[in-house]
Amino acid sequence: MADSPSTHEATGSEGQQRKSTPPAFWRFKIALSTILTIKVILELAVTFGYPNALVDELQGASDSALLMVMVMEGRGQIHPTDISPLLGALEDTGHHGIATDVRAWSLEYLDIIPGNEQKPKKSLELSSFGRFKIALSTALREQTIQNLGAIFDYPRALMDEIRNAKNSALLMTMHMEERGQIQPADISPLLTALKDLRLHGVASDVEGQFNEHLRITGKMAAFIEELKETCHTLYDKIQPIPYIKEKLYSVDKVFIEVGIEYCDSRGSWKTLSSYRGIFSVAKGTSRIQVIEGDPGYGKSTLALQLVYDWCNEVSDSPFCKPDILIFLNLRQLGGITSIIDAIEQFLLPRDSSVKRLDVEHLLNDRDIRILVIFDAYDEYPDQHIGDTFVTQILEEKMLRHVDVLLTTRSSCIPPACGSRTGRFRLTGFDEGAREQYVRKAVTGDDEEVQRILEQLNTNPILRDICQAPLFSVMYAHVAHEEEEFHNVRSVTGFFEYMIDCFHSHAQNKVSGGKRKQLQMFADNHHALDKLAFDSLTGANQQLLWDKKVVIKKFGAEFYGLYTDIGILVEEEVINRSRGAKRAQSIQYRTEVHFYHKLFCEWFAACHLAKRVTSFQALFRNFCKRVNPYDLQFVYRFACGINPAAAKRIINLVQKKPDGDKFAVLCALEQEENTEDVLSTVRDLVLRDVYIRENDTRLLQRTTVQLLELASQKEVPIKCIDLDRTFETVDKELKNIVLKSGVVLRPIVSLQSLNIRMETATVSGQDLIGIFGFVGQCSNLMRLSFDGCVLPLSIPTELIDDSLITRDVKVSCCPDNNVLLNLRSGKLESKTNLPGEVRIQNSDTAASLASKIMQLMVASADHATVTEYIVTFDDTTSSMILKLGISPPGASPPGASSVKKLEVTESGHISEDRFVQVLACVKALEDINEVVFHGCILPVSISTERIDHSLITRNVKVSCCADNKVEFNLRSGKLKNNTELPDDVCIRSSDTEAEQASTIMQLMVASADKIPVTCLTLGGCIEEFDVTTSNMVLTSGLSLPGVSSVMKLKVTESGNMSEDQCLQVLAFVKECRDMNKVSFDGCVLPVSIPTERIDHSLITRNVKVSCCPDNNVLFNLRSGKLESTPELPDNVWIRSSDTVAEQASTIMQLMVASADKNPITEVSLVRSFSSAGSDGLSLVLNSGLCLPWLSSLQKLWIGPEWGREVTVDEWTGILNYAKHSQLLKRLWIRYCLLPWLDNNPNLDNTEVVWDPVCNVGAYVLQSGRWQVSELPTNEHVMFTGSKHEDGHVLTRGAYADLVTKFREWYRDFDWQTQRRAKRE
Repeated sequence: MADSPSTHEATGSEGQQRKSTPPAFWRFKIALSTILTIKVILELAVTFGYPNALVDELQGASDSALLMVMVMEGRGQIHPTDISPLLGALEDTGHHGIATDVRAWSLEYLDIIPGNEQKPKKSLELSSFGRFKIALSTALREQTIQNLGAIFDYPRALMDEIRNAKNSALLMTMHMEERGQIQPADISPLLTALKDLRLHGVASDVEGQFNEHLRITGKMAAFIEELKETCHTLYDKIQPIPYIKEKLYSVDKVFIEVGIEYCDSRGSWKTLSSYRGIFSVAKGTSRIQVIEGDPGYGKSTLALQLVYDWCNEVSDSPFCKPDILIFLNLRQLGGITSIIDAIEQFLLPRDSSVKRLDVEHLLNDRDIRILVIFDAYDEYPDQHIGDTFVTQILEEKMLRHVDVLLTTRSSCIPPACGSRTGRFRLTGFDEGAREQYVRKAVTGDDEEVQRILEQLNTNPILRDICQAPLFSVMYAHVAHEEEEFHNVRSVTGFFEYMIDCFHSHAQNKVSGGKRKQLQMFADNHHALDKLAFDSLTGANQQLLWDKKVVIKKFGAEFYGLYTDIGILVEEEVINRSRGAKRAQSIQYRTEVHFYHKLFCEWFAACHLAKRVTSFQALFRNFCKRVNPYDLQFVYRFACGINPAAAKRIINLVQKKPDGDKFAVLCALEQEENTEDVLSTVRDLVLRDVYIRENDTRLLQRTTVQLLELASQKEVPIKCIDLDRTFETVDKELKNIVLKSGVVLRPIVSLQSLNIRMETATVSGQDLIGIFGFVGQCSNLMRLSFDGCVLPLSIPTELIDDSLITRDVKVSCCPDNNVLLNLRSGKLESKTNLPGEVRIQNSDTAASLASKIMQLMVASADHATVTEYIVTFDDTTSSMILKLGISPPGASPPGASSVKKLEVTESGHISEDRFVQVLACVKALEDINEVVFHGCILPVSISTERIDHSLITRNVKVSCCADNKVEFNLRSGKLKNNTELPDDVCIRSSDTEAEQASTIMQLMVASADKIPVTCLTLGGCIEEFDVTTSNMVLTSGLSLPGVSSVMKLKVTESGNMSEDQCLQVLAFVKECRDMNKVSFDGCVLPVSIPTERIDHSLITRNVKVSCCPDNNVLFNLRSGKLESTPELPDNVWIRSSDTVAEQASTIMQLMVASADKNPITEVSLVRSFSSAGSDGLSLVLNSGLCLPWLSSLQKLWIGPEWGREVTVDEWTGILNYAKHSQLLKRLWIRYCLLPWLDNNPNLDNTEVVWDPVCNVGAYVLQSGRWQVSELPTNEHVMFTGSKHEDGHVLTRGAYADLVTKFREWYRDFDWQTQRRAKRE
């Protein structure tokens, strides 16, 4: 353990009370701040999900460690009774040593016993008070700190420590909190002290900031309390089975964890042990996580469990961490246009104290951790509308700082969710989960539990159906009430039986005529069927209906029955008229929906099944509108309800992509129609039959049953393809056992078997077992393997003789390049290897396996392979390929044959890794050349680490394909084979190999002290790595400081931030001979605080020019841009200007504005692109931003001719003009502005709009456009009867103007493109 820093225990007068943080925790925080490097801080910030603005603030702070400690305390990541969030983050980021020290300090200072932490109750004050403390530290000047110390009677030693600290104000703030002079609810001691010092202005500012903290805390507390009250009503009324209404459950009383998988970076699904690992697995990906699953797999129940965790602050759940959780059921949000409307309508009570504006401010506060849960995207009525607020959030166009978790069916993933989105998949209940549920929610009686489970296990089909939690839950409750559960053989049969049970439950409560009426309603539900069918097949799914409409359609008695048994559910929602006050506009209405969408699909299937054979047009129309995978149960139920409809439906689905799988499920639903099923099976087995890894157990078992049926009826089966499902072979019974546990018995009529594995090596024992299975399949003539490596040979006496007699062909890869000769028991290659064998990371598993086996055969036959190119990724001296297949033996296959080895890697190869590759080369005795591609080798290594045999063999090591750099094994150093040009360029368009080659040439030049005149970085800078002092490029490669480079030229596009400029300067510091830096095509900040600029650059007299024409320089001494020439009266920025010219002009304007020099006029000549709504900048066609200019007097904006400006763009332009306080005239020309009933006024600025060149103009007065003559006194054409009094532009006159405008500019590009989009 590292020694803890020596800290004094500050003591004041006896009356001084420490009311806040315990002294021990104070010492712990000081100790912690001493070991947090900037690298650790930034990694923790990313792990904790801090917003970008806060990360930038931490990176730029004068004492980042102290600030990080304050932030972690404010966000609850360290607490006097619990530091587990910090420890977990340190372990996750690989800082195990630091975690050990922190854990030891927690024992020393806090007496926290690992595993017995007391979880702190979440404080709503923490985040807001943390921001107040940071704001306070910026208001404290050095003299103020000293005076406060005297008033508070701080010891001299403590004041000396504060005075000498990197950030004395931050340290003073922490001491004041530790001593109780500032607390989350009271800062009166500090305010009194400031007033005693006559610092009334400072006191007023501090009090204002503290009041803002109290206001935010109060509003946030009220908002959270109201959210929790609403959420409580959601998760506390769970009905496991619809008709059980007398007992409602809280979700935690019935929730059982289902199987869950996550999709890794390679697209493979991996098991996740618990839903509580969702955030940790998703770390570093998008903020958006999607939980998908088949119908009834518990997506909504899981979502409610997450809500429960948050509301009840379940300590071991990561879902208790957000400050605010917004839960929205997307089924309810049809027509809702904003998230604030949704929150008001569904989450806030009628008498809410939280105003709409407060909600908006809280949602946009980047320091508040927010999680939005969108439940049931597959039921979202507006999912096909392009630009809803839900879509904007998923596309990260709004609320980019919030975390989003979305649930949906696997067939309905939102298009907005890209490749970076975290994806999780629910896989249902296993036997353990089913038993857990029965014990938790049904009965605690051991005998009854066993009876329910045994009844389930005696019916394999029912057991597989109950993999879906919804079905399992319904079965458990019904089986508890029923002595004998109906022997179901399909999902249709199961669902039909469930609904019969619901009706029986209702009928048992009545007798006589009432009972007959209920039975009639149970048998005749045509109106309900049609409602369900129409709701699912409309343009937008409508799964909610007004209660009055439903009663009118069905009748009150029918409606009463279906709500009593729980199939229909009532829900009270709020109607609010937009724009009216909340209390005045609230009205309530009752809406009705199905208990679960599956019930809606059942009744829709009843409608379809009755009409599919007689109403062909209806069926065709249905098939066009409804994707079978979105509503699979409508199709499946319809097949089970009406066997005559099944044939038509199955023929349809077989034509769809991957339709065979679906057809199998549809076929199973026909319980009583063996001939129809057999007809379907005949059609299915004409093609390859797949049993896939991601198929449900039910689907796998169904497929096997249909195959066995085909075999019994002697129907030839073309091929079975086991796609990553093979587990092992039962050698006694000669059955193949799949990973799911489903057993595939020998199929007599099977003709071909393909076993596909994902990067595996098949053992000799498994291969013999597979041969035993094939021996029992008397018609099987072909066995093939895909994606796996077979043994080079097996003993012939272990091979079943019947395979040789039947002449079964065994191919080891899809391309048939390698066969297994059953007579000799050996692998044989059908094709000769090329001179170059290339094994790459992009190879498929099948291609990789094929190449490896060909090399194995070549090596055994002593064939010669000229070149062997691999991706090297190993920590031993053998080649283990990235896809997971490793050839047998300690070295690569073909060890005696390979002449040349090429290694393709990315990034920097460490010395150890390089030595490992050389160890492999030593094992490959015939190799005489090694070539590295796309990676950077160490500039030198000790010759003692290089095996002398490689030098004796005269092995040549090239470091790039162009042979510009090679590694000399005798000297242990890189050397350049070509001279460097005067201007060395690294461009973003260079390949990774080209960049690596250039970087190594620069490294050699630096090591050999060879001067390099200029280094140009062309759009390739990603960031400066403070831990390694390297410049990280966009390719991921790192460029170390090159001491012999004299000039750096940075060619970037866009506006560079202060931090980006400082990163470039940090790199310049590492290049000791560099004395000049030039920026080209980018806009630098007008100033940077001098304390952030490294003084050594000033001492070296480094010159920084900001544009090629040298019109703008950056003075490192003053930290400011300086402009050389004077600005003309009218500054033009044209669309035809180069990016560098526009950047130069913008910076000259920024300098003039900063120096308060008047800027007479700026004209944007067809260079305007867009405007941010905040009004802080105008975006030009080059992508550069023109910031607002405080001394600008006239602004002329001419967008592309014929352009139609949007409302957001026009609002942004007006806001920009507002910021430019001295602006006298804003003139916008040659474009069409949007109609606004009331345009915002600019008090001191004349706004002129000239839509058509030299024809007419309008002036903005009192929010309305007034007809005016042009400044050139030309005639105004846009006047007429539709103008109010002939002068004010009315809506009717504006409509005329639009028509004339579009006709005038008809042949201009913008209008041409507009028409093309419409067409």
